[in-house]
Amino acid sequence: MATSTIRRRAEQGAYEFRVVTIDPGTTRGEARRRLTEEAEYGRWELARTRLYAGGTRKVWLRRKIIRVQSTL
Repeated sequence: MATSTIRRRAEQGAYEFRVVTIDPGTTRGEARRRLTEEAEYGRWELARTRLYAGGTRKVWLRRKIIRVQSTL
């Protein structure tokens, strides 16, 4: 599985997107486990999925970018 991260500003706020590519040979259980780990530990949520002709899947995960303001 390959991943890439994209930052984009949405209408409601700024989101960071991660695109996960799932190979056709990956079992459903393996894919579910990987996406669950991303959601639990990376605080990602599912934004979009797409199935391509060869069986490859692309999954877009997103999380809100939290800006920390200095208190000094």
